This record gives sequence, C-alpha cells and structure tokens, in this order.
Amino acid sequence: MTTIKLLPLSVAGRDVLVRQRLEQAANNNVTSLLVTDLNNIRWLTGFTGSAGTLFVRADDMVLIVDGRYGDQSREQIKNSGAQCSVIEGRSATELREGVLRTTKDLKRVGFDPAEMTVTAHETMSAQIGSELVKVSGVVPHLRRRKSEPEIQRMEMAASATDAALSEVEPMLVLGLTERDIRDELDYRMRKHGAEFTSYDTIVASGPNAARPHHRPVARKIVEGDSVVIDVGGLVDGYHSDMTRTYLIGEVDPVLSEMHEVVSASQLLGLSHVRAGVLAQDVDRQCRDFIAEAGFGSEFSHSTGHGVGLQIHEMPWVRNGFAEPLEVGEVVTVEPGVYREGLGGVRIEDLVVVTQSGCRILTHTKKDRKCLQFQLTT
Repeated sequence: MTTIKLLPLSVAGRDVLVRQRLEQAANNNVTSLLVTDLNNIRWLTGFTGSAGTLFVRADDMVLIVDGRYGDQSREQIKNSGAQCSVIEGRSATELREGVLRTTKDLKRVGFDPAEMTVTAHETMSAQIGSELVKVSGVVPHLRRRKSEPEIQRMEMAASATDAALSEVEPMLVLGLTERDIRDELDYRMRKHGAEFTSYDTIVASGPNAARPHHRPVARKIVEGDSVVIDVGGLVDGYHSDMTRTYLIGEVDPVLSEMHEVVSASQLLGLSHVRAGVLAQDVDRQCRDFIAEAGFGSEFSHSTGHGVGLQIHEMPWVRNGFAEPLEVGEVVTVEPGVYREGLGGVRIEDLVVVTQSGCRILTHTKKDRKCLQFQLTT
C-alpha cells in the first residue's frame, strides 16, 4: 500500500461564515450560536472528542469540555487553526458554571433543533443565562461544499474501498456466507488505509437483496443470486460510499432486466450532476427512467445524499430538495430496484460536483460483464 500524506486541513475562518449566516437571518436578532452536534463542532474547531459544547459568539468561540478532553481539545484547536478558547470543567458544577460564564452577556443564543433532544434543550435552558432561539441548519449548510483537503480524505477512503472490493470479488463464487464476505471487506479496507468502515457493511444476497439496508447473515451465496455490496471507509473523519450488485451464474431474467435498468438509470443520473442543477432533478431523471421501465414502485429510496463528516448529510438528492448543487459538494448517485422474494439491484458512486459535471471518486467496474460470476462450488 502506498502511503499518501494528508493535506493540512485548516478550519480557520469557518466561525466567520457562521456569523455571516446568522446576520442573514437578522430577523431573529441572534448573534451567537450554540453547537452541540459533534460533527459540527469538529468542522468548526478540529476537536474530535465524544463530548463538548461550543458557543460561537459575536467575536470569538468557546468550547466547554469535561476533564477527559482538556489537553486534547487545546491541542486539536491549535493544530486546526481555529480561534477558540477552552473551558475545562472537572465536575458537573464546573461545567454549568462554564456555560453560565460564557452566556452571561448574551441575550439570545441560537440553536439548531435538529441537534438537541427535548431533554437536552430543557437542561440547557435551565443552565444558560440567555434565551434560546431556534435557528435551523446554519452549520450543515456551510458543510456542504468541501475543501480540497476534505475531498482528498474522501478520495483516499474511496480508494481503500475500491482496493478491498477488488480483492473480495473473486470470493463471491466460493460459496461463502454474507458475513464471510463482510468480514473480508472490513479487514481489507483497513489494510488499504481506511481507519474504520463508514457504516455496517451491507452484503445482501438472494431474497435478502430486496432489503436496501439488510444486515449480513450466515446465508451462503448460491447460483442465481444477486448480491448487493454497499461498503464505505473512513479516513481522518471523512467517509466514502459505494455499492455494486453482482449476479451469480444464471439468474432470473427479471433480475437481469433490473440490473440493466438500474445501470442505465445510474449513468443517466451521473450525466445530470453538475453545479446549478437542482438536486431533485437528478433524482427525477433516475426515477422517471426506472418508472418508464416498469419498476417505479420498486425504487423505494432517494437517489442520493451528501457525504462528508457524516455518511448522510446535505445536500439530499431526492424529490422536494429544490436547491441547486454547488461546486465542491460530494454526493452519491445510487438508484435501486428491489423485488420481494427475488432480490435487488443497487449501483452507487461517490462524486464531486464540478462546474461542468462531476468527478467520480469510486472506480470499481460496474458494467454487466464485470459484475457477473460463475459459481465454482
């Protein structure tokens, strides 16, 4: 495995973008933002701990952490280029005092309701010295466009996934179980540079392939199966996502047709990805094609989603998301067709949106002749 040096990833100035978005929502008269989602905290400060509360104030940022993360947070903030002070509380009382001290001069503080449970909101309301005001989607919108260092990490994760799948493909004909294939993929992704898997790897064979998010079981792959493999890796916090569907030996003619339709639909969707196109229009292209082929009722999910620090994030490539795609966004295109009792087909690539189209990050072959194997046992 060739080791590629990660590009430096600076988060400097991202807090300024948050303040600008708050100003655009000036009708709320909110100049500070409470951030509790750990992915959003990481994006703003570089901090990767499992607990923390961030306040983006009019002139600075303050991160409040417990005693486990004092040194780690200060080091990561320094290395990331963020301008952020740290309050370390070694008891519940000290943490409450830190929140009160941070907010004592703030009349109104915005919060994203998608980040907080009702209980967490009630707890914070009791601690904070300010009025909490709903301000939705500030940081998730800013996270949509990726920098080159972010894209590099996702490309490295995709490369590890490609390499792992290329090694595992020949094993599909050995009569192994779904769990066997999953375990081989997970091990080989790490061998090729991924730190973790992005999610529970999906290996769905035969009738199980009709379930889009099937969890692998001890079922052996047999003649006539479609085998859906949905796999992704993680590099320095950033995810990849890819799906291929393999046909084992002689399959039902309907499965063959499903594979051809999904493949053509996916290529059509990819051809429509470019800056300025509404995300929902990419979904419509794939969905209409599949419907015209007679499988419309069996396409049961959206065409795609954004990927980054989370495996599912904005933008959403689905009906109703009427926002244009932007240069630097990383999205999936993954139409699928599923028939209960028979199987399913899904083909997915991870792409970077460009001005004139898209750059594909996942490179495992997907044409029919490369995805059909003859069982050897």
